[in-house]
Amino acid sequence: MSGIKKLAGQTIWYGASSIAARFINYLLTPYLILMLGKVWYGEQSLIYSYIPFMNVVFTYGMETAFFRFTQIQDKKTVFNTSSISLLSSSLLLSMLLIGFHVPISRILMVEAHPEYVLLASGIIFFDALSTIPFAKLRLDGKPRKFAFVKISGILVNMGSLYFFLSICPQIAKEKPDSLIAFLFDKEWLVGYVFVANLIQSIVTLLLLSKEFFSFNFKFDKIVWRQLVLYGLPIMIAGFAGMINETFDRIMLGWWAPVSSEDAAKAEVGIYSACYKLSLLISLSVQAFRMGAEPFFFKQSTSENAPRTYARVMKFFVITLCLMFLFVMLYVDLWKYFITDHSMWIGLKVVPVLLLANMFLGIYYNLSIWYKLGNKTIAGAYITLIGAGVTLLINYLFIPAYSYVACAWATFACYGIMMVVSYVWGQKNYRIPYAKNKLIAYIIIAVICYVIHYFVKEQFPVSWVNYGVATLLFLLYFLFILRVEKREFAQLPVIGQFLK
Repeated sequence: MSGIKKLAGQTIWYGASSIAARFINYLLTPYLILMLGKVWYGEQSLIYSYIPFMNVVFTYGMETAFFRFTQIQDKKTVFNTSSISLLSSSLLLSMLLIGFHVPISRILMVEAHPEYVLLASGIIFFDALSTIPFAKLRLDGKPRKFAFVKISGILVNMGSLYFFLSICPQIAKEKPDSLIAFLFDKEWLVGYVFVANLIQSIVTLLLLSKEFFSFNFKFDKIVWRQLVLYGLPIMIAGFAGMINETFDRIMLGWWAPVSSEDAAKAEVGIYSACYKLSLLISLSVQAFRMGAEPFFFKQSTSENAPRTYARVMKFFVITLCLMFLFVMLYVDLWKYFITDHSMWIGLKVVPVLLLANMFLGIYYNLSIWYKLGNKTIAGAYITLIGAGVTLLINYLFIPAYSYVACAWATFACYGIMMVVSYVWGQKNYRIPYAKNKLIAYIIIAVICYVIHYFVKEQFPVSWVNYGVATLLFLLYFLFILRVEKREFAQLPVIGQFLK
């Protein structure tokens, strides 16, 4: 249990930084929708669908390889080699992106502004250079500095956005002869979003300068080959994962059943805004991944490792179920973060996306079997299966069902990946997951949501809506506490009330 407590402690720090950073970013959603409108918000969403693809290519699995090989090789050698490798490859790949930025802008439907791709290339470059320094902080158990850098970066982004989108237009209006009025272009608001992000990426790397510049120019070819061979399947899996996670926006822009390109971008904007309402589960998954990956590798030598992994899974699924209910039972409050009420038409996809991201989180938890067994190619195969499902469903159904098809494609993709990883993993590295119990927890959570939905439809009164929501949430929470009383009694704080 002490291992789980340590994981929980680190996850709280990583989670606090991720949740704070992403939640601040989430709070920017209504602001950006207000300032940009549906079409321009959709346009910036298309670029932000492209950036994660390139992040995967630029890092090519080196982060996970770094964690793995610091356990079995000299840590300094692995750090030096991985840092030099990422620095060299990032310079080369950035030059390629800059050279092909015009055709890339056509693919992303922003051909009128190819400079957006140039700005995105800068963001990708500096983010790639921050990868190993962030990983070093996690490996060294320094979650506080990790949290400080993450939150500082997002605050810089937030301040820059406000300056470009609110202060500059005001100055330009009040002082038309000023330098800012001369430089500011009110038709280039989307571009300022990427400038703010670029500033964030640069500041983040500067804050990590101690870690970044601590490597020596000592390159070990043998270690590098091991890192790359281990990491390339992860890159393939990551690239396919981005097809599952973000490429649906690009496909929606291509195939949405609307009459104009601007209308297609508006559909992308609606889907992207509603996707943000799955934030709590996405944040939980991200925080868990950051704390769990180094933890799982360190626990791998313990005799009780499989049992520990199973208990981690149980607590993780319970957390996700509570997050699901917290969002869906109170979605009539969460929806006000989408300031353009005409975009509420897309709220029907939120429960589907929440469950999809729950499946993704469970898949990440299950993936430990192939990472520990140096079988990362299995992860690539599984994610490629998911990518195939995503592409097929979106290709067949976006022309008829628009972003609803994207949501169900995400659900099917992550659900299939979860099942395949579980079946395959149990054959190679058996972990005693409480499968039936966890499935029951998820089903009961969905039933609570369905009950609330029908009550709300029959009695469209606020006090009934929120009263029933609160009652169902408390009943579910008390049910979990009763079933898992022995487990929760061993936890700090909450355990004091259960013993």
